[in-house]
Amino acid sequence: MTEVEEVPADTGDYMIKPQSFTPAIDTSQWPLLLKNYDRLNVRTGHYTPISSGHSPLKRPLIDYIRYGVINLDKPSNPSSHEVVAWIKRILRVEKTGHSGTLDPKVTGNLIVCIDRATRLVKSQQGAGKEYVCVARLHSAVPDVAKVARALESLTGAVFQRPPLISAVKRQLRIRTIYQSKLLEYDADRHLVVFWVSCEAGTYIRTMCVHLGLLLGVGGHMQELRRVRSGILGENDNMVTMHDVMDAQWMYDNYKDESYLRRVIMPLEVILTSYKRLVVKDSAVNAICYGAKLMIPGLLRFENDIDVGSEVVLMTTKGEAIAVGIAEMTTSVMATCDHGVVAKIKRVVMDRDTYPRKWGLGPRASMKKKLIADGKLDKHGKPNEKTPVEWSRNVVLPTGGDAMIAGAAAAPEKVDVGAAVVEKVEAENGEVSKRKHKRDESNDSPAPVSTKKAKTKDVDTEEKVKSEKKEKKKKKDKDEDTEEVATPKSEKKKKKSKETGEDESAADKSEKKKKKKSKETDEAASAEKSEKKKKKDKKKKSKDSEDEE
Repeated sequence: MTEVEEVPADTGDYMIKPQSFTPAIDTSQWPLLLKNYDRLNVRTGHYTPISSGHSPLKRPLIDYIRYGVINLDKPSNPSSHEVVAWIKRILRVEKTGHSGTLDPKVTGNLIVCIDRATRLVKSQQGAGKEYVCVARLHSAVPDVAKVARALESLTGAVFQRPPLISAVKRQLRIRTIYQSKLLEYDADRHLVVFWVSCEAGTYIRTMCVHLGLLLGVGGHMQELRRVRSGILGENDNMVTMHDVMDAQWMYDNYKDESYLRRVIMPLEVILTSYKRLVVKDSAVNAICYGAKLMIPGLLRFENDIDVGSEVVLMTTKGEAIAVGIAEMTTSVMATCDHGVVAKIKRVVMDRDTYPRKWGLGPRASMKKKLIADGKLDKHGKPNEKTPVEWSRNVVLPTGGDAMIAGAAAAPEKVDVGAAVVEKVEAENGEVSKRKHKRDESNDSPAPVSTKKAKTKDVDTEEKVKSEKKEKKKKKDKDEDTEEVATPKSEKKKKKSKETGEDESAADKSEKKKKKKSKETDEAASAEKSEKKKKKDKKKKSKDSEDEE
């Protein structure tokens, strides 16, 4: 007897059970641009994934550094440019840039962008900044409330002239101070500690001078630290110069990537505040080459997008492709089936990271075939061998194979018309020749059709060339025969005749010139006499009026 194997009771757990709704995915913990991905509006979920590209956090180390950003705590004495140059040398990269200059003595947040991320430097330089400042007043202010009120009065749009220390043209400018808070006041040492949130390009040194003027005691800046630049602040993975050096040393000596990956962050960190547009994988490379994003390439989009607002174009893996400017609102994207969604402002991703997927449609593939066969030139423009259907942009009829075959088998009317035209031209050949002669006598060019002109030009050029060659040959032969036949005395006679003819022609031309000059002199004298007569008449009329 063979024993029957018992079927486990839990087989029902592996079955797909019917559900009334698709369960929602919790994407609140997903990284960077993929955070809350499920809350985006879905235009279509239908696309073909491509294996190219990488998730920002899992890029190979070389690409990870090239698309990287460092939130650096700038040390006190070197300038911002020096610090950035040091990082470039330590990491051995091609390019580095920073999010806005800090004075040498100022410390704090400095966003350093590496290689491809330097394309985002401009947007970071214009982002808002936050500072903590220590100002020294020149004499004591007993009332703390007075200091707080003076700080509050410095909010809003403020006139500022750059301080003497700065290397900028000292021109009056307007800067907005969004918010300011008094953190601490030391009456004994006359020190004020305050926090400021302001527009990019605000001079805190000038603000401290204004604070002293408002309090009536005078003041200057003692110490300054930048706490936030754009999105990134002190608590967002801020690192020192020592961290950067140690991380590179660890990789060089022990091949340990972990420290470098902690110090450097993907550039997508900077773009998390932008509205997102998710793009199909097949449209990514076209955007990298500068194409606009069209409706068919859009997968998902965010709420509250307005025309003209800045958006970030991203892949389904969470990579930033480019920063763009929206050409449609959210509601239009949801309802429209064609048109431009966004135009490109700055491309971040390298070209050919994803494969090319344009030029694969029926029209484009037919064009490539015609170019290969020589029926179009290398630029895709029509030539003599181009089919009539292509030059007239004939589109195949919609329907099955039978419809297309019927359209192809239909007689072409164009050829019949062309044959009729050729017959008419042959019959009226004599008439056209007569007309051409008349036009030549009238010195007015005869109207010629463009098709005839193209074919005739080639024939006429060849005929002219052959005639010129024959004439040259005849001249050479004639000269040779003359030299043999005529002696020197006859040649001299010919030359004398030619010179005599030239002299007679010169005399005639001089006589003509003299005649013309006489005629012009006579005309000028006649005009002068007429003018004198008119003047005399006017004088006589005036004299008669005076006598009356």
